Parts: sequence; C-alpha cells; structure tokens
Amino acid sequence: MPAKLSVNLNAIAMLRNRRDLPWPSVTGLGQIALEAGASGLTVHPRPDQRHIRFSDLAPIRSLIDDLYPQTEFNMEGFPNDEFLDLVERHQPEQVTLVPDDPAQATSDHGWDFRLNHNLLGNVVGRLKKNGFRVSLFADGDPDVEALTIAKETGADRIELYTGPYGGCYDDPERGEILLEALGQTADIARTLGLEVNAGHDLTVANLPALAARIPHLAEVSIGHGLTADALEYGMAETVRRFCRACGQDI
Repeated sequence: MPAKLSVNLNAIAMLRNRRDLPWPSVTGLGQIALEAGASGLTVHPRPDQRHIRFSDLAPIRSLIDDLYPQTEFNMEGFPNDEFLDLVERHQPEQVTLVPDDPAQATSDHGWDFRLNHNLLGNVVGRLKKNGFRVSLFADGDPDVEALTIAKETGADRIELYTGPYGGCYDDPERGEILLEALGQTADIARTLGLEVNAGHDLTVANLPALAARIPHLAEVSIGHGLTADALEYGMAETVRRFCRACGQDI
C-alpha cells in the first residue's frame, strides 16, 4: 500500500499568527486537504503556541470527527505534562513524540534512545494505556541497538527524520547516501516489528525516491514544502500532487 499523507498545519498557523485575524483558516485549509485526499492532519502544539494554538485543537478534532471520520489526527510534541494533558483531552489517533527543546525553531533530530529509554518507556506506557498509537521521532541511522530500545518502549512506529535528506536538493550524490541510510533504518525497524513513518522537508521532487526505497512506508507528515507549493498550486491540487508522489492513484 502506498504511504498515506498527513498534512502538517503548523506553517498555515504560523502565517495566520502574523496578524490578529482568523485567516488563513487552519481548519478551513485542513478541510480542503482532507477533501482532496489527505489521510490525516498533523499539528505540533509548542508551549509558546507560535504555530498551532491550543485553541485550534478542538476544532480540528471536531472537523475530523464530524466530516472525515475515516481520517486521522496526529499530535506531535515533547512529552511534558502539558503536552500529554493536551493529547488526553483531544484524543488523536496517533501521538508522535519528538525530542524538541522549546527554543528550537523546528524539529531537527531524532531521539537518543539509549539516553531516553526510561523516559520514553514511561510515557509510551501511559499513552498506550489510553489507546493511542505512538510513534517516536528517529534519525536515519541504521543502529540496531538503538532501534531495539525504541521497540522495547512499546511504541508502534518510528518517524524517520528526513531533514538532512530534504536538505540535499542541490546535492544528489549526498542525497542518495542519506536515502540509503534511511532505507536501512526502515528495514531494521520493520524487522523489529515497528511500522515506519517519515517527515521533514519532503517535497514532490524527493518523495518518490523515498517511497520507492521504503515500499512499506506507512505515512508521511508534510507541512513546510506542502504549504509552499499550495501558494502556487492551491491546497487541493497540492495535496493531490503529494499523494501521487507517495504512489497513490489519485
């Protein structure tokens, strides 16, 4: 099955937050994305609310429940008490745990699974008791021991951090090296029983090679590149373009 597309709404929220106005509408563009074929919506509600605001979460949950119940809500963030309370209040289908410092501009590395074994084990256990699917942000490093620890936490998936791969848009040789590392990491994860997501700086140009190297890729979460393309092609057509880049017949 081709990878599913989850549209990350953070860049849309960031544009809205430049003014004290309700546009562009996060839920409005989310609805267009779902209507065009996206399989879900992703948000990263950071503590300073510089992108998604906490007040956005209930409307997004309602949009999915009321109009697109076959799609999914994915909430990602660092597992502090505030984030976990938001998760338990808004009940996403998937929770993606990332090792972000609040001062980071964006997610830029995966978990050190050795260092954070106990933390992640406790948090994943709490989330799994509440029925959430859990994904852990992981570097494209084919480290069997580290990925084994990720599996031991009880997580269902890893999300491959594809930022370095996306950054090779002008260096195809380096891109091929990083693509193979991502592929090897995904192969190990699958052998261990972990499903594989991916996200960060993915585009219509670099996504087909990733999907070809990781044919069992479950989901991609894309925000910045997709939002940039939406300025040129419109949200609906951009979603269709990204779905086709995943290998979907749409």
